[in-house]
Amino acid sequence: AGSLMTTKHSQPQSTFAKSLTSTSTNTPNFKTTESTEIPSYVTKCPSNGLCSRLPPDCMTCNTNYSCVYGKPATFDCKVKPYVHCVDQNNHEQENFTINMTCQFCWQLATTDYVCTNYTNCMTVSCPRQRYNATCTVRDHIHCLGNRVFPKMLYCNWTGGYKWSTALALSITLGGFGADRFYLGQWREGLGKLFSFGGLGIWTLIDVLLIGVGYVGPADGSLYI
Repeated sequence: AGSLMTTKHSQPQSTFAKSLTSTSTNTPNFKTTESTEIPSYVTKCPSNGLCSRLPPDCMTCNTNYSCVYGKPATFDCKVKPYVHCVDQNNHEQENFTINMTCQFCWQLATTDYVCTNYTNCMTVSCPRQRYNATCTVRDHIHCLGNRVFPKMLYCNWTGGYKWSTALALSITLGGFGADRFYLGQWREGLGKLFSFGGLGIWTLIDVLLIGVGYVGPADGSLYI
């Protein structure tokens, strides 16, 4: 009888032990997988801020197909997972609405996005040169479509040359080519130096050309 009782009780004990072992080995794997799945966009989302002020990467919004271009429109939005925000009464919420102008991102004002700058094109040329830029909408601006888009822009970079300095040198030391040397135009500067400013004629012409902005830096950049 004693051996029978031992045999009967030994089976459930071993089964229970196996279940404990299998559970304990699976639990750490589940926790590890869960902790490494936090999305990268969470770092861009301020915690417990106003939902309406969240960057677009922190929310998903339904497109309002009935909005009229250029007119204010309301969009229904929802925060993404792991993002926490509040309303005006400091109550946490997941669903909210935002108000913005009905327009695509590439139609925004130039102050609402930042574009790459290209420094190998001539800003002073006829016709004016353009370059292909990649523009990104600022985080606090909401719009329709892609937030990163290409755009053709006029060359508008500067090398640090001042128009006032160039004009002052042209008036005072233009006969010695100081204005041309300052703008990086060494050949013209040497020509003015050895010809005494073209006997004064070249000097007067340069004063007028620099004054109206026709003569600019040799690198093709704009005055500051």
